[in-house]
Amino acid sequence: MAYFKPNRRTVLAAGTASAASAVLGLSAPRARATTPVSLQLSWLHSVQFAGSYIARARGWWAEDGLDVSLLQGGPNAPVEPPVVSGSALVGISAADYTAAAVEQGAPFRILGVAMQKNPFVIASLLANPVREPADLSGKKIGMALANMPVLQALCTLNGVDVEAIEVVPTQYSAQPLLAGEVDCLLCWETDLPVAMAMEGIESVTMLMADYGYAVHSQTYIATEESLTERRDQLVALMSGEVRGWEAYRADTDAAAALTLEAYPDAGLDLKTQKLQAARQVPLMFSELTDEHGFGWWTDQTVEANIETLALLGRKVSPALWDRSILEEVHGG
Repeated sequence: MAYFKPNRRTVLAAGTASAASAVLGLSAPRARATTPVSLQLSWLHSVQFAGSYIARARGWWAEDGLDVSLLQGGPNAPVEPPVVSGSALVGISAADYTAAAVEQGAPFRILGVAMQKNPFVIASLLANPVREPADLSGKKIGMALANMPVLQALCTLNGVDVEAIEVVPTQYSAQPLLAGEVDCLLCWETDLPVAMAMEGIESVTMLMADYGYAVHSQTYIATEESLTERRDQLVALMSGEVRGWEAYRADTDAAAALTLEAYPDAGLDLKTQKLQAARQVPLMFSELTDEHGFGWWTDQTVEANIETLALLGRKVSPALWDRSILEEVHGG
């Protein structure tokens, strides 16, 4: 999630029937009594959350007794406060943000991990590529200064001298790279590289997760109280998410089209959303999820997260991750 856009926190309705709806097998939800709950998204509406849109459109939450509102996020709509207050049952966050909130006393637990690989990349151009961490030496990197701990962690994990890299503070845009002001950018795999591809510019992306940067992203968080008092609702919500994301994986183009139908005023471009949707798949699905199900993690992946989080200055316990809801969803 790139925290760089203006916020419009809104609860919006599902889209109308269409070709995408037909492909995804969407139909009107069965009428039944439902309990209203909210899922706080981490950013503005886009295909980044298309699995949730599918779950809502196919009526899977309604089948399990939930009326789920999807609350838009943004830089002025942080995920944690509505989850702490109870106005949102679940929030979409990341392990580093959750760890910071827990250090301040927030009673959070991570219930599921949507992105098995952290989406941070070093993006460069073919004429001057950064293909591995060692290639960063002597390069100018464009990034927000707030992400210095991220760069430092990558360098520490790979024995690279961070002092040999010139950091250039930039806005979250590909323009400094295209103008030759920097040699590479720190960004998400699914945004600036996609934006360049839409302009016909091929980029090289070095996924930091492939070089030891293990921080769970697009994670589902809830409070300890909800785990005790609202457990059935958590199981129902996560069950819908699992089904929605599996349907997304089966046809990312249809998921992108549904996103535009659901949010026609969000300023989204179908071609861009289709490419973003496709590039999310290898981040969200793996041999681990193929074996155990969407959102899964292991003791080993948690251990790797704890080690990386320590490099970011965050000390956490394995108890931050609670797999009991997912075990019930997948076990059922």
